Amino acid sequence: MLTLLACLLAPVGALAAWATYEIADRGRYERVVAPLAADPDVREALADAVAAGILREVRVGPPLREPLRDFTHDAARSFTQTKAFRTAWHAANRAAHDAVLRAVRGGGSGAGGGGGGGEPRPVTLDLAPVGERVKRQLVRDHVPFAHRIPVAHTEVEVLSAVELSQLRKGYHVLEVAAFWLPVGALVLAAGGILIATRRRRAVCAAGLGTALGGALLGLSVALGRHLTLTDLPPDVSPAAATAVYDTLTTTLRTVTWALLTLGLTVAATAWLTGRSERHRQAPATPPPTPTEKPTQAQA
Repeated sequence: MLTLLACLLAPVGALAAWATYEIADRGRYERVVAPLAADPDVREALADAVAAGILREVRVGPPLREPLRDFTHDAARSFTQTKAFRTAWHAANRAAHDAVLRAVRGGGSGAGGGGGGGEPRPVTLDLAPVGERVKRQLVRDHVPFAHRIPVAHTEVEVLSAVELSQLRKGYHVLEVAAFWLPVGALVLAAGGILIATRRRRAVCAAGLGTALGGALLGLSVALGRHLTLTDLPPDVSPAAATAVYDTLTTTLRTVTWALLTLGLTVAATAWLTGRSERHRQAPATPPPTPTEKPTQAQA
């Protein structure tokens, strides 16, 4: 029973630890999302968002509308391939991350985040610095009226108000669970093995249960991916959202395979050693043949 409970706690503990020690940690989060600045789908989605934000602020006649759209999108796409874009990407993600943490912890209002006591507001990623860079590029390319383009705050929603409200309710529980659930799973597994009358069988069961926990964790990640990508707003690129989700859950997929490999290895080792020991304990000499009864003539 203890072993079964430990195996059920393992995937839940992995999820809590991932959310607390990787996603909620600024340094680790920045290292995780840094490669997204080079992802072509993410760069294309951001170029579309910046170009759309600039065009909303421009008032030109129909003859210039289409050329300006092309110039703006090309300039935005070109900027996403520069070192300056990667710097702006890191700064924007850092600001959004801090805003999310302030919001879920009930702190003061920040850029894009909700206040402590009122209703939470969506957390957004401000692309204004990127828009300013694109405007400069348009001016250098002598695009008509480019110097008159006002750079508004083009925001991409990172976390909706509904999602933020749900996170705020469970965040403190998550912080506690991130430490105690993995520790509890290890203690329960060790206790179940120690009190078992047949320890090798208990070790084999613990290994199979660990593998099952890994499979459940992988299933949870896959289900979350499906639910996330099927409920996207119409203005969000599915390809970019897929890249972001897969990048953020890389650690969970690694843990899934680690639990599967470890569990199956432990179970197979326990089973093979038990079988080998049973073979060694089997009698090596054949049983003695029954003695013949003396015949009447011999008597």
